[in-house]
Amino acid sequence: MTKHKATMIGFIAVLLWSLLALFTKGSEPVPPLQLNAICFAIGGTIGVTWLIVTKEINTLRHVPIRVYVFGTAGLFGYHFLYFSALRMAPAAEAGLIAYLWPLLIVLFSGFLPGEHLKSGHVIGALIGFAGAALIVLRGADGFDSDALPGLGLAFLCAITWAGYSVLSRRLGAIPTSSVAVFCILTAVLSAAAHMVIETTVWPTDQIGWVSTILLGLGPVGFAFYVWDIGVKKGDIQLLGTASYAAPLLSTLVLVLAGFATASVTLVLAALLITAGAALAAKASAWQS
Repeated sequence: MTKHKATMIGFIAVLLWSLLALFTKGSEPVPPLQLNAICFAIGGTIGVTWLIVTKEINTLRHVPIRVYVFGTAGLFGYHFLYFSALRMAPAAEAGLIAYLWPLLIVLFSGFLPGEHLKSGHVIGALIGFAGAALIVLRGADGFDSDALPGLGLAFLCAITWAGYSVLSRRLGAIPTSSVAVFCILTAVLSAAAHMVIETTVWPTDQIGWVSTILLGLGPVGFAFYVWDIGVKKGDIQLLGTASYAAPLLSTLVLVLAGFATASVTLVLAALLITAGAALAAKASAWQS
C-alpha cells in the first residue's frame, strides 16, 4: 500500500468522526461507560466478522500483550473522557476543545524517528487552530463554572487521542486486525466499570437507539480501522492537520440537524481551517 493511499484511507475516519458529537448527543441519556460498552461491542463485532471472512483471525495470536494493553487503554480512555465531557458540558464547546488533538498530533509527530516538523506544518497547524478557536470563542459567553469539569475532560481527551495516534506509529508492524481486539476488550472493561459505578439507562426513544447503533458502526467502529491504517502507513502530519476538518464538518452537521445556527464566524473558521490544511499538505509534499 502506498503512503498516499493509506493517507486517503485515514481521511475516511475524519469524515466519520464529524458525526461523533451528533450521535453522542442523540444517544442521551445513556451514561458514558454504558455507551462505551455498547458502541465498542458493535465496533468489535465488525472487526471480528471481517477477520473471519478474510481468514486473518490467526494473525491475532502473534500480537504482543503490551500492544493489546496499549490499544485498549487508548480507546477506552479517549471515549470515556469524550462521552463524559459531552454529558457534563455544552456539546459544541466540549466537542471543539476535544478536537485540539489534530494540532497536538502534528506537534507530537515531530518527535518520531525519521520525522521532523517544517515551518509549513507549524504555521498550517496554527492557522487551523485559529479557525477552531473562533468556533469555541463564539460560545465563550455561555461558559460557566459548572461546565469547567467537562471542558477539562475534553482537553484530556485531546491529549489522549493525540498521544495514542502518534505512539501507534511506533507499532507500525502490528496488523490493523488487532483493533478488533482493542474494541472487544474496551467493551468488556467498560461494561464491568459501568456495573460498578453507573446506573443502567437505555435510550428512551427511536432516535436514541438509532444514534447509539450508528455511533458504534461508524465513529466508534469502522473509523478506528481506517485511522489505524492512516497513522501507521500514511502521512501522519498531513492527517493530523487535515483533521481540523472534523470540527468544521461536525458543526455543519449540527447546523443541518437544527442544533446550531450558521454565522459569519463559521464561514471565517472554515476558511482558516481549509487554508491551514492546504498549507500543511504542501509542506508534506515538499518533504516527501
